[in-house]
Amino acid sequence: MIFVNGLPFPTDSSQERGALVTLLEHPKLVSACNSFEAMQEVKVSASKEDALQGRWVYVFQREFATVNPAHIDFIGTDEATTCVGLVIRNQRNGMTSVAHMDSTNVVDIGLTQMLSLVADKNFDDDLDVHLIGGFEDVLPKQANGSTRSKTQEKGDGYSFALCTEIIETLHKRKEKLHIQTLFVLRHNTKRDSQGNAYPVFNGFLVKTSTGSVIPASFDRTTRCPDELVRRIRISASSEDPTWNGKLLETYDTQNDRFVIAPCSWTFWQVHVALTLQDLSDEEILLQCSTSPSAEGPEFVDNLRRQWDYLIKQPHWNLTFPTRHPRVFEWTADGSWKRCLFSPQDPWNEDGAQTSFQMT
Repeated sequence: MIFVNGLPFPTDSSQERGALVTLLEHPKLVSACNSFEAMQEVKVSASKEDALQGRWVYVFQREFATVNPAHIDFIGTDEATTCVGLVIRNQRNGMTSVAHMDSTNVVDIGLTQMLSLVADKNFDDDLDVHLIGGFEDVLPKQANGSTRSKTQEKGDGYSFALCTEIIETLHKRKEKLHIQTLFVLRHNTKRDSQGNAYPVFNGFLVKTSTGSVIPASFDRTTRCPDELVRRIRISASSEDPTWNGKLLETYDTQNDRFVIAPCSWTFWQVHVALTLQDLSDEEILLQCSTSPSAEGPEFVDNLRRQWDYLIKQPHWNLTFPTRHPRVFEWTADGSWKRCLFSPQDPWNEDGAQTSFQMT
C-alpha cells in the first residue's frame, strides 16, 4: 500500500488517470522533487578530497543490495538513464535496500527480494521509498498510464513503462510504503537548445543512519568490488534462466560481505562481443543504448572492456568455478579483498547448477 505525506494513497484516484501520473502531480512529491533538484551532486571518488567518510556499497544495473546501518554507512548507484534507482528503508531500524531496475520484467520478484530483509512479516513497519532516475526519454503520448503497454518499442520510450510498473506493483503490496521522492520522468529531465532530453541526475547516495538521499555520481574506483565481472552479469543474466525475473544478488547482508552470485554466458554472447567490438563508438551507442544521446562518457569504453573480457574468457566457469560466487570481504585498510569461497558457507543459489556444465 502506498502512502504519501502520511496518508494512504486512495485507489480510486488512480483508476482514471493512472497512479503514476497522479503521484507525479502530488504537491508533497513535487516539493520533494524541487528540493532534490536543488541539491549539489556529490562526486564519489577514491581521491582524498572526494572520498566518503565511511563504508559504502555500490549497486550496478539489475543488481540489488540490502544493508544494515550498523555495518554500512552509505549505499548508492548511478549510470541510470531510462533505468530507475529504487530505495526502500525501514523507518524503525534503518535497514536499507537499493535496486537499479532496468526492466519491467524484474519489478515483481525484485521488490520481493528487496523487501525480504527490510520489512517485517506482519507488515507493521513503515517503509520509506525513493524513486530516482528514468528521465523522460520521449514525450508521453497520453497522460493515462493504462494505455501504454509493458513491452515498449525502442522508439516509444522505456522510462514511463518501467516507472508505471514499479508504482503499480508497490500499490498492490501489503507493506506500508511511504513515497518520499519520485524524481523520475519530467522531474528528472532537462533539455538542450535543440530539445534533446537528458537526465538531471543519473545517481544517488543514501546515508543509512538517517535515510537522507542526495544526488551522486561515482567513478570507476568506487564502483567496486569486482566491477568488470558485475557489469558482464548485466547482459549475461538475460540468457541465464537462473535469473529470470530476478535482480542480481550482490551483497550478503547478514555476513557483511560482497557475494557476487554466479551467472553463466553462452558462446553466442561471445560471438556477439566479437561482432560489436568492430563497430565504431557511434554505432555502439546506437545499437547498445536505450538513450544514446544521454549516456555518460564512459559508456562505450565500459562496453568494450566487457567484450574484451568475454573474448579472453569465453568459458564462464573459469570466472565462477563450479558455479560458486565470488566473495569479497572488507579489510582494515579500507578496501574489499577477494577471499576463497567455502562450500560450507551459508549461501545457496535457488536453482543453481552445482556441478560443472558448459553452456
